[in-house]
Amino acid sequence: MRRAGCRVSPLDGGTPNDEHTNDEHPSDEGSVLLLTLGYAVLALVLVLVCVDATSLYLTQKRADAAADAAALAGADGFTLTLGGGAVTARLTDDGVYDQASELLDALDTATLVTASTPDGVSARVTVEATWHPPVLTLFVPDGWTLRSTATSRTALR
Repeated sequence: MRRAGCRVSPLDGGTPNDEHTNDEHPSDEGSVLLLTLGYAVLALVLVLVCVDATSLYLTQKRADAAADAAALAGADGFTLTLGGGAVTARLTDDGVYDQASELLDALDTATLVTASTPDGVSARVTVEATWHPPVLTLFVPDGWTLRSTATSRTALR
């Protein structure tokens, strides 16, 4: 389609001269750069959120491992009693707490919240750890407190 005032040159393949543009179809020059920048920012935010989510997951797994280890140590805090010709192992709240506290002090990965024995044979330990995001600390400046509870039974054969 030829417009008035727009000359077609036979040397450039019959396209209009550069000094005249078609106003019906505006140039989309520069919009690809804007889309690329938008997708780059979106990808960067996604990577940062994934890094923080992975860090949160690993901190929870560390708290779970600390609770498991403390419960296992608490189950070793039994006292042996002899009654009726049979030896039995009984747990006390103080024994469970002392063993779990000693282990968590050595590990220094979590803080002991509670340590007790609900039935004299099981040790139940609850620990907490604080998670601080490695990248997006602006949104969670004080961190999150994560809790984990584990139970271990003592067995004497």
